[in-house]
Amino acid sequence: MSFRLLTPAQVETLHDLILNPGEPPGRAQDKSLDGALARVDNRLVYGMIEDVFDLAAAYAAAISQGHCFNDGNKRTAYRSMLICLKLNGVTITHETEEIGQQIISLAQGLIEEDAMAQWLRTKSGESGPA
Repeated sequence: MSFRLLTPAQVETLHDLILNPGEPPGRAQDKSLDGALARVDNRLVYGMIEDVFDLAAAYAAAISQGHCFNDGNKRTAYRSMLICLKLNGVTITHETEEIGQQIISLAQGLIEEDAMAQWLRTKSGESGPA
């Protein structure tokens, strides 16, 4: 299966767009966005991503848990996840509060990527990998 993927430059641009005035811009000095996104690439190479929901959840986990930016990591993870879905032809219906709680839980390791992917499937009306 072929997916449209996000580049580090695209994720950084998304990050810059979500920041509010006064929030510190830029990447955290001791973290690598390339390294965080390599988690997604590795999951693809090893066949651990079966559908676009797995892919979007992998981006959300890599970005929210990677803490690559000085601020806005969870918001960047959220936007990247939605953009990934959209680039691959999927839209979801969700409440802002609900998806916010999902991203926070994912960032804190309270839910796994597969649970996030399944939640995304339910929000799209699909039940599982094709």
